[in-house]
Amino acid sequence: MAEKNELKKYKYTAIDVDGEKSSGVMLAASESDLRKMLVEANLYLVTAKVVSKNAVTFLSLSSRVSMREITTFANQFAIMITAGISIIEALDTLRNQAFSSLFRRTLSMVHDDVRSGLLLSEAFARHKKIFPELFVSMTYVGEVSGSLDAILRELADYYERDDKIKRKAKSAMVYPTVLLIITLAVLVLLVVVIIPTFQKTLSQFDIEMPPLTLAILALSNFVRNNYAAILVGLAILVLAIFIAFRFESVKYAWDAIKAKLPVVGKVTESLVAARFARGFGTLVASGEDVIKSLEIMSGILGNRYYQRKFLKAYIDIREGHTISSAFREHKVFPEILIQMIAVGEKTGSLDTVLRKTTGYFDDMVESALTRMTSLLEPCMIIFMGVVVGIIILSVFMPMLSIMNSIH
Repeated sequence: MAEKNELKKYKYTAIDVDGEKSSGVMLAASESDLRKMLVEANLYLVTAKVVSKNAVTFLSLSSRVSMREITTFANQFAIMITAGISIIEALDTLRNQAFSSLFRRTLSMVHDDVRSGLLLSEAFARHKKIFPELFVSMTYVGEVSGSLDAILRELADYYERDDKIKRKAKSAMVYPTVLLIITLAVLVLLVVVIIPTFQKTLSQFDIEMPPLTLAILALSNFVRNNYAAILVGLAILVLAIFIAFRFESVKYAWDAIKAKLPVVGKVTESLVAARFARGFGTLVASGEDVIKSLEIMSGILGNRYYQRKFLKAYIDIREGHTISSAFREHKVFPEILIQMIAVGEKTGSLDTVLRKTTGYFDDMVESALTRMTSLLEPCMIIFMGVVVGIIILSVFMPMLSIMNSIH
């Protein structure tokens, strides 16, 4: 390990036997070692420069890669390893595939690190914002057990299903969100454009305005006279919310609200349970230690409220409690999942039981999302109708008074 700690990351330019230039990044103990490694690849060093650690860190951690890319990479990597292609050759091919520029650069650095002697899992671990801890840990298990191709397929399946559930959760909110936007747009149109037009017409008649009409006219005048201040206030509010969500306490409070809301809470609970069952089952099935698997899962549940309860249960498990009793004590997951875990512990088939349970919780997520959408849609339509109805009523009430006075 001492030698690995002394390795430097070089950005180099080299030429091949045909005189064609190529460049890249590679780990080496010295420039002479870099030259020797390039010669082995039929390349001849032209220039070399040590890349600062801060620059590398910024390059690899400044953004994120989509789970779809991770899934595609894992699938293609597994196919290549199964076909007998070496890890270095597979990485060399994959880093030139149609991924995002960030992911291609990351894969190039992983390739160079592995070529320099690091384990694949160690190379992945250097880019923790790109490759999640679950991915790194399972890769290590695959390397040690000699079943890297099978592990990669497991990872691809895990992320593919997890991404599918996330997309379903997001798509369930599309229609209610569109309805809300339409409602707000109609409200702004009525208050800013339609109401002032009627106000000019109504001002020509000597009639007493109903309280509702006076309130709507006052709202319209306020918005039109102070629209700049309102826009600035909204911008400040959005910025304040954005800043607030950078604090862990605010994130926790928001996650707790989502977990306790009547309909949304059921969706959140099912999402967390499905993610745990799939991830923990995959880790245990791959041969990872149970305690280590629980430690990994604590960081990928996706909800801080459940994560805090999970960590309390994790401490109890480390002290000798069974997994099911600790989860039941702290009410981490639904009772049915805890019962299935208890069965798995008694029969020694925890991974099998959990992997069979994932399908049930996937269905639970879908049914909870469907129920939430079916409740939200009519609520949004009713809200939209009430808002527009109040404004229209405020306009037509004085118009009716005018018509009655004419008769």
